[in-house]
Amino acid sequence: MSTTTEKAATPPPAPAGRRVRKPSMGVQNAAGWLFSTPFLVLFTVFMAFPILATLVMSFTDFGLRNVTRPWEANFIGFENYVKLFGDEKFLKSLFNTGYFVVVGVPLTIAIGLVTAVLLNNGIDRARTFFRVGFYAPVVTTIVAVAVVWRFVLDPSDGLIAGLFSEVGWTAPDFLGSEKLAMPSLIVMAVWRNVGTVMVLFIAGLQAVPTEVREAAKLDGANVWQEFRGITVPLLRPTILYATVITTIGYLNVFEEPFVMTQGGPSDSTLTVSLNMYREGFNFFHMGYASAMAYVLFVVIMGITVLQLRLLKDNTK
Repeated sequence: MSTTTEKAATPPPAPAGRRVRKPSMGVQNAAGWLFSTPFLVLFTVFMAFPILATLVMSFTDFGLRNVTRPWEANFIGFENYVKLFGDEKFLKSLFNTGYFVVVGVPLTIAIGLVTAVLLNNGIDRARTFFRVGFYAPVVTTIVAVAVVWRFVLDPSDGLIAGLFSEVGWTAPDFLGSEKLAMPSLIVMAVWRNVGTVMVLFIAGLQAVPTEVREAAKLDGANVWQEFRGITVPLLRPTILYATVITTIGYLNVFEEPFVMTQGGPSDSTLTVSLNMYREGFNFFHMGYASAMAYVLFVVIMGITVLQLRLLKDNTK
């Protein structure tokens, strides 16, 4: 009986000489390009074309008069690039950006790593609450962050001023001092971005095999030895990725000085991106601002390649 049922359930064989044809490679390629067309159109219009247009503009004297007649812009070769490295304001903005990166990136990576380790191992209760709390500044708008930090740093009525007054001291003007303005922005940027790095490190820590840690404990390794000898080496790929994206973000720093200090006082917080914005949209020196953008692009590419080469062998 079962044999009869199995034979009845078996589909009849295909007619002899009849084959199922697969779509040709040309048809498959055409379908792929068809589905990719919306992205390609958006990428070309909003990314590729502006990038190429900016490159062309960097070799011209494109200004306000050329907004409606771009074809009348004069080709001036590398004059904008030569002018950049004789511009004291640009050199100062380049120095300020480097200072922001050199101080801000190590602080962000270090605090993010320590926070991730504590949340992953040391804190058992309300772990999700703390993770959300640390990550909340990342998704908060810069305007809201600026309002909070302006209140915190206000020299007369701010939170820090109140703490100073409790002990009889006078709070310094953090955002009005040439020496303190940039460190204050760095502290705010670290506070705002450490959540991103923390999430990356938590993901990396959860991928570390527990057997390795248990073996280290059985061998007598203490917490610091385990962290230095096991956790950090296994997190090297995550450290590399977090360092690269944080460096790129800090090299492009714009919102913090734009909202908090407008580049002041005395251009002590003027960054390359803010300087570029001023030249392009305040003074309408579009060609000069475009050259500034490509210099920043070359700097970002150079530092990224250097970081990848320095840390690549250690990630294997």
